[in-house]
Amino acid sequence: MHFELKHTDPQSKARAGLVHTDHGTIETPIFMPVGTQGTVKGVHQQELRDDVEAQIILGNTFHLYLRPGLDVIEGAGGLHQFIGWERPILTDSGGYQVYSLATSRKITEEGVRFQSHHDGSYHFFSPERAIDIQRTIGADIIMAFDECTPYPCDYNYAKRSMHMTHRWLKRCITQMDATEPKYGYSQALFPIVQGSVYPDLRKESAEFIAEQGAVGNAIGGLSVGEPDEDLYSMTDLVCSILPADKPRYLMGVGTPVNLLESIAMGVDMFDCVMPSRNARHGMLFTSEGTINIKNQKWKMDFSPLDINGTAYVDQVYTKAYLHHLIKAKENLAIQIATIHNLAFYLALVKEARRRILDGTFRTWKDEQVKKLGRRI
Repeated sequence: MHFELKHTDPQSKARAGLVHTDHGTIETPIFMPVGTQGTVKGVHQQELRDDVEAQIILGNTFHLYLRPGLDVIEGAGGLHQFIGWERPILTDSGGYQVYSLATSRKITEEGVRFQSHHDGSYHFFSPERAIDIQRTIGADIIMAFDECTPYPCDYNYAKRSMHMTHRWLKRCITQMDATEPKYGYSQALFPIVQGSVYPDLRKESAEFIAEQGAVGNAIGGLSVGEPDEDLYSMTDLVCSILPADKPRYLMGVGTPVNLLESIAMGVDMFDCVMPSRNARHGMLFTSEGTINIKNQKWKMDFSPLDINGTAYVDQVYTKAYLHHLIKAKENLAIQIATIHNLAFYLALVKEARRRILDGTFRTWKDEQVKKLGRRI
């Protein structure tokens, strides 16, 4: 894998680039739909490719390890073959899911022992094991095993956790160097910057990560409940330190406004469950702002879901129809809303890229932030 920086916006730090992988080239900035268990909920792979226009999707190491299990994935020839997806895939390391199991896991220097939420069985993830699992899954980009600290987080805890994440990274790198990909496609390891919302820790972590010389780098431990001003200040700080010739991936972020503001700081890659999760609750992100399609005001609105939308569903289905479907608890409601939201996110970053390339990003971004942040 390698990154090709094509252009930087003259009025911000926004960048347009290309991430070249064995499963295809990704145009950045990019948003990655989250396919937790080998599926983006409610969306066929054909729709992901043709309607949403996803260039890369994310798989979840923790969930795929527990179900269907590595024997099934390896038997299929890797996750790409198993799910019928020919474009790039990124897998997280499982660190965030382990973080979320606060009541049923134990963290030590060696790794993390945790209990399955399916059957109560016990399992152990070490940095080495996380690499081996991701080798077996077969993603193009795999993440280093880290500890994601909560918010708020005590300074001393954040510092200890950050240093352990750094030590775990060294073990991940050693394991990567000692192993080979299984299915004939290369894999790239991204380290993760931690440090909670403490500037000195973030600076120290970003410098340490930059020194490792990885082909790409990630920013973790944000979007866990901290105010937007902390998210932005930490992101801006870290982006000022991470090397400009490598892609920067801001993990788990966020709203359309979060994406645009972070792109302006130099972030290249994003993932978040928000567009798909919110869709299941009737929340639509549109070119004019956010809609709660459950509200009575949409019952007799026969206009398209989004007049500026890029997906098939945006032009064919009306707000009134989707309002009816979601009130009736029809499965089709979730499918339509999910396709719409994901297509909106992908169209947004595609337009951001176009604006970066033609030099109008900053003005356009400021206009979009005002519009997209409102409820309608």
